[in-house]
Amino acid sequence: IAVASQAPHIIFILADDLGWNDVSYHGCPQIPTGNIDAMAWNGLRLTQYYTQPVCSPSRAALMTGRYPIRTGMQHFVLDNREERGLPLDQKLLPEWLAELGYTNYLVGKWHLGFHKEEYTPTRRGFHHHFGFWGSNIDYYNHTSAFPKAPQPLTLERGKSMNWTTGLDYRNGPHLLWNYTGLYSTDVFTSEAVRIIGNHSVEKPLFLCLSHGAPHAGDMRDPLQAPDAYTSGFKDIGHEERIKYAGMVKALDISVGEVFRALDRKGMLENSVVVFSSDNGPDLERMTSNYGSAWPLRGQKETPWEGGVKSPAVVWSPLLNTSSRATYDGLVHITDWLPTFYHLAGGNVLNLGKIDGVNNWNAFLKLEPPQRTELLINIDQIEGYAAIRDGKFKLVKGGINNGRFDVWYPILGNVSWSSTQPRGSCESSVVKHVISRFGRHPVCG
Repeated sequence: IAVASQAPHIIFILADDLGWNDVSYHGCPQIPTGNIDAMAWNGLRLTQYYTQPVCSPSRAALMTGRYPIRTGMQHFVLDNREERGLPLDQKLLPEWLAELGYTNYLVGKWHLGFHKEEYTPTRRGFHHHFGFWGSNIDYYNHTSAFPKAPQPLTLERGKSMNWTTGLDYRNGPHLLWNYTGLYSTDVFTSEAVRIIGNHSVEKPLFLCLSHGAPHAGDMRDPLQAPDAYTSGFKDIGHEERIKYAGMVKALDISVGEVFRALDRKGMLENSVVVFSSDNGPDLERMTSNYGSAWPLRGQKETPWEGGVKSPAVVWSPLLNTSSRATYDGLVHITDWLPTFYHLAGGNVLNLGKIDGVNNWNAFLKLEPPQRTELLINIDQIEGYAAIRDGKFKLVKGGINNGRFDVWYPILGNVSWSSTQPRGSCESSVVKHVISRFGRHPVCG
């Protein structure tokens, strides 16, 4: 087993609304993702990796190591107009790492509140942030637009609404006015490469490259990608899916550029690189990105597998893994905080009461998988709850009267009827799994 002479550099690349079936190492027939695949085939593929159903809760879980029900972040995404954010009494991942000597950078999306300065990234442990605070920014002019009057996201897309629009592109607290016309995914990639190139190798780096892609952008023109990225996908035969494929291609190029930058700087041999999505694809709303979770059921916002089971890969020479290795134990997005803290040389017991577990020794096969269950969510407002216990999963209630609780075939191909869900299970198993909800009181 390789051992680093110093704390490793930690690079966390977070995709936004990328579906299970949108990486070619999962067998996607439409979108080749060569760089992500290379990372997967030479790293450790996490086959049972779970996130929250939507963006802000997943990011809250990542940053706190706690289920969003503990922090009041469990219901939905933060609207740009909301006067709330991830509570200030929560100590975040970059704050923990800073105490261990790390320099922390966030590039891209924050989406954890900005109504007051103290909620913004550079006040929550990041030494530098380049990107946007909210969500749904245009990929070229970097503005965010929301209907002046609240509208259900299930509405048809349209341009007849009255919109509130504002620039959301920042270097720290300062707005960036001179990036109009530059494609956001490429800009964020260039910034990440710049950071790596300027970083002192002797000092441990934590870089969170939090892409907006392939999330829908401005609601009035949500899918945007340069022609150079979409031109190879015309055979998909679905206009919106072609645009989405171009957005994923830009994301895949970004992964390759980050690896090349680490190699040029001589940092690669002492780095841990993680690639993950924050939740499943958005398939049937005004903000749909036309991703694919097939053959998983459901989509973003639902507790079904298509909403919360996400592609994830860990790559590092420190893993000393064989080619095409997999980790089949349960992993949750809350687990990255204690895992990274352990890698950084910290004692995980110092983290106090968290829901995440340190998986590093399990990844190394030095100990068995640390999880036997994970809570998907408890959402009292929407009226659903979901939990995974061993090989069983229980979902109570549903989203939007069950509208999204179906199987979505790959767009561009011939549609087929979805299979009816299995509704039967041994009553003793159901009772046991239901009893596990009691272990997870809300907000505590």
